[in-house]
Amino acid sequence: MTAPEVWFEDLPAGRRIALGTVVVDRDEMLAFNRRFDPQPFHVDDEAARASLFGGLCASGWFTASLWMRCYVDSVLSRSASMGSPGGDEIAWPAPVFPGDRLEAGMEVVAARVSASRPQLGLITLTGSLTRDGATEVFRARFTGMFGRREHAPDAATG
Repeated sequence: MTAPEVWFEDLPAGRRIALGTVVVDRDEMLAFNRRFDPQPFHVDDEAARASLFGGLCASGWFTASLWMRCYVDSVLSRSASMGSPGGDEIAWPAPVFPGDRLEAGMEVVAARVSASRPQLGLITLTGSLTRDGATEVFRARFTGMFGRREHAPDAATG
């Protein structure tokens, strides 16, 4: 494993990070929906056309997983992440359809050093996915735990 590039100190309140784009693959979406959220409007074209969505749409959990993959690829895979104790918001304000091009982003809302574990920094962040740069289709707010650079094992040696 390589040394982390992103530490708590690199994630101050107010920082925005573009996490990339993803195009919703119909087959991948259907496989997820069938396994984890097999409601008719997620798995059956005819039922979906008759639903308030007007067509086959992604499970919200699939949508959340698309954002998570972008977050891992852009930030977590090269960071001193120590996981997450959870969050206080998740929303799917608009449906997601096969072929949608979604832009992923995050914003650090707050950042603080843990009072009980000074080697740990806590960031509150919001994650979002938007379609066509305008329609928000996913939003989540949660806490991320990140190691502090000054407490890294090699920090004392330079």
